[in-house]
Parts: sequence; structure tokens; C-alpha cells
Amino acid sequence: MILTSDEGYFEKIGGFMSWKMKCMDRKYLTKSLDLVERVFTESENAESGNTVRRLVEEIRSKRFYLPELELIMTDEMDEVIGYAMFSGFHLEGRYEGQLLLLSPVAVKTELQRRHISKELIEYGFEKAGKMGYKAVIVEGNPQNYNPRGFETSCNHGIIAGPGLQLPAPECLMVKELAEGSLKTIKGIVDYSDYQYLT
Repeated sequence: MILTSDEGYFEKIGGFMSWKMKCMDRKYLTKSLDLVERVFTESENAESGNTVRRLVEEIRSKRFYLPELELIMTDEMDEVIGYAMFSGFHLEGRYEGQLLLLSPVAVKTELQRRHISKELIEYGFEKAGKMGYKAVIVEGNPQNYNPRGFETSCNHGIIAGPGLQLPAPECLMVKELAEGSLKTIKGIVDYSDYQYLT
């Protein structure tokens, strides 16, 4: 059961666990980095884990960082078990203030497939929409993101730049937060603002 509160969402599972969703707070900065690195190390390798950790640190240091859209879920011991970062993005210098990038998303390995990322992402959509953002771009497995409403971005005129090495065009996706916004948001996705976003 999901309940809304001032702090975020609370989820009770079987009456035994209490998980809390919240925006980033100073005391979770390092804990969230540790989670992200551990999850990507376990799912891919140590180099990927380190790269994603550095990406989070890099985004936090740039003008694109939005602390209110860096979301975490904590368990009953106040440990970070889920993470999703939405940050500002642009296409060829346009749409800044309208467009977001969702990256990275991580859930503690043993708690995956329990809708933690779903809750974080959907809460992020709601919050971002209220902040006036129009669309979100994500790169990843379509099977993970299509159920959240993401569609292949090139079908909407948002195409991968030459620096993006996608396994397939369907791996770059976009989700509309404001109805009709994808009729006017078009351009080339380029990660040149980032050293660790590949």
C-alpha cells in the first residue's frame, strides 16, 4: 500500500518493512554513491560501478543538478535501497528547463523486482511535472522503461548523436510529461557536457 506524506511515499510490505521515499538529503550523499557503485559493480563490473559513481558526482557539480529530483528510497534501518536521478538536459542548447535526463537508476540487488525503481521513477515524473518540466530522456533497456511510458525517441524527432553507442535505436527513449510537448521538442542527444556519461 502506498501512502502520500510530506516526506515522500511510504510503502509497507507484509506489515514488516517500512520503506520511505525522499529527495536527497546531505546525510545520504555518500550512502547513495555507495549503493549506485555497488549495484553497477554487481550487475556489470567494477569499472562500470566506478564510472556510474563518478557520473553522479559529476552531475551534482554541474548546473544541471536538481537536488529535489535526486530521489532515494530507504529501508527501516534508514539505509539507501533505491536511487533515481533526474537532471536537467538540453538538445543542441535548446529546451533547458523543459527537458530532463533520467540517469542513473539503481536498486539494491537483492531487492530488485519489488517495484522500488517504479515508485521512484513515477514519483519523479509527478514532481518534475509540477516543476514545469515537459519530457524525460533515458537510455537503457526498453523492457525496463516502456512500461513506465517511455517511447523510442527517434519516433519523436529526438535522435542519438554520433557519440552515443546504442545497442539499438530503441534504447534511447523519451517520455512526455506534458501533453503535446513532444510535438515541439526535437533535436540531437549529445553527452558532450559530461565526462562520465557514455
